[in-house]
Amino acid sequence: MALKLAVLRGGRSAEREVSLRSGAQVEAALRGLGHEVIPVDLDANTWDTLRDGGFACVFNALHGRLGEDGAVQGMLELLGIPYTGSGILASALCMDKSRANSVMAGAGLHIPDFEELEFNEGIGAELVAKDADAIASGLELAGRYDRRVLVQRFVTGTEITVGVLATPEVQVLPTLEIVSDNPTYDYDAKYTAGKSHHIIPARIEERARATSADAAGRAFVLLGCAGMARVDIIVDAKSTPWILEVNTVPGLTELSLLPDAARAAGIAFDQLCQRLVDHAIQRQAHRVGPPSA
Repeated sequence: MALKLAVLRGGRSAEREVSLRSGAQVEAALRGLGHEVIPVDLDANTWDTLRDGGFACVFNALHGRLGEDGAVQGMLELLGIPYTGSGILASALCMDKSRANSVMAGAGLHIPDFEELEFNEGIGAELVAKDADAIASGLELAGRYDRRVLVQRFVTGTEITVGVLATPEVQVLPTLEIVSDNPTYDYDAKYTAGKSHHIIPARIEERARATSADAAGRAFVLLGCAGMARVDIIVDAKSTPWILEVNTVPGLTELSLLPDAARAAGIAFDQLCQRLVDHAIQRQAHRVGPPSA
């Protein structure tokens, strides 16, 4: 059945350009399935646009602040419009890496040692590993985005990511290994064609794949995620999966990780988008509470 759908993308975060690319991919996929799709760039008019638009569902392709931290989710809850992905609490918790780490570590998942700093605290001797200048530069850069800065122990190993879907049943996707042409898998490596490569399944022991998949699924459920998420992990020489973070609105661009992992599991990109929309609508229909105004 054809639906009228809004795709939220863009916004004001540092990830605006990536969000626009994710949104464009989603729009094309949903239009290809016969839906009426309206792109909506998050701004001061978004409330009115969504309230008056007659949308069956909002596909959230916003990355970063406002779109991924529970703010937009709260707006959509107030409007009573179905939306893809996690709800308010899980979105806010996963965006707050320090608190999410505390929850996961408390449940027995492997989390590298970490400390949260106020940027104006400066650098203590305990933070100096191999290169104090590099640490100082990193803290200065992080401080441009937020006064709260997370400092975490570096773990050497194989960098993988594990996608998780829950539409509604939880499905852990195949492990994906990331190989970067840059010294680190940074923003440039992620979003520049040819600068990183995805290997599925990851070139780690079968036992490590299983424990990584289990850890990703546990983290997803523990943090209350819904719809989709991407769990980034370092697997060390002892096959221990160290969770780095859980992303509730992973990239959906032509270079992104989750769509590749979904394809490896036999889920085409348009099917992935449709499943997320269907789940959002079903979730709203089964919501317990007073009816929408």
